[in-house]
Amino acid sequence: MNIDAFGLENKVCVVSGAGGGIGKSIAHRLAEVGAKVAIIDNNAAAGDAAAEELRASGGIASAFQCDISNPESVETAAKQIADALGGCNVLVNNAALVKNGSLSDLSLADWNAVISVNLTGFFLCSQVFGRQMMAGGGGSIVHVSSIAGSMPQPNSGAYSVSKAGVMMLSRHIALEWGEAGIRSNVVSPAMVITPMSQTIYDNREVRAKRESVVPMRRIGMPDDIAAAVRYFASDLSQYVSGQEIIVDGGWSSALLAMVPRPGFDKAK
Repeated sequence: MNIDAFGLENKVCVVSGAGGGIGKSIAHRLAEVGAKVAIIDNNAAAGDAAAEELRASGGIASAFQCDISNPESVETAAKQIADALGGCNVLVNNAALVKNGSLSDLSLADWNAVISVNLTGFFLCSQVFGRQMMAGGGGSIVHVSSIAGSMPQPNSGAYSVSKAGVMMLSRHIALEWGEAGIRSNVVSPAMVITPMSQTIYDNREVRAKRESVVPMRRIGMPDDIAAAVRYFASDLSQYVSGQEIIVDGGWSSALLAMVPRPGFDKAK
């Protein structure tokens, strides 16, 4: 691998929610091309373990406890990271929270909890770390959204709304901060096996049904998302801003294939 092509060697890359799942895979992808990775996670033990794992594989990584929905916590983490590693060059907004429930029954507390992490937290991190990027001459912000931000997901209304907001937040940042050299883009996964979704895929029948509607006939893995995030983080996308990559194995392009069309069905 030619790590020079990515332009991330010794760059400070902050990844929220990197104590596990997609976030940890993103941290690994960035570290393997020479980035200095700052893991921020509300779960201090998970963050420390992820950082230790990265260092054991030869990467440069440090963990910082941070509640991204709390402005003071974000400010504190940003200062600690700057003191330990330097100013932020890349921010990956990844931490997420899901609360199930129909909109008719969802409590205000659950609604606020989801929005405060999935949207307000992304705004706070973008603002605080974005100022460091402005002071340093620019950088890249990558937001991990979801296919649910474009298509309503039943009984996950707060989650879908928060992810839709993330996509507009990214576009606003691209518009307003472009002249400061800051790019902002979105990666939207669909059907990925993570610790949060593992119980779904433990059901073989459910997994088989899901695989059957994905053109690539497999479910995504965290590293599939991490590869797209690294592209947006790196110099390979240095003139790309305000855009979205959907990482779903082609599922979102296959919706019409699920509608019966007599005479047009694929021969078996």
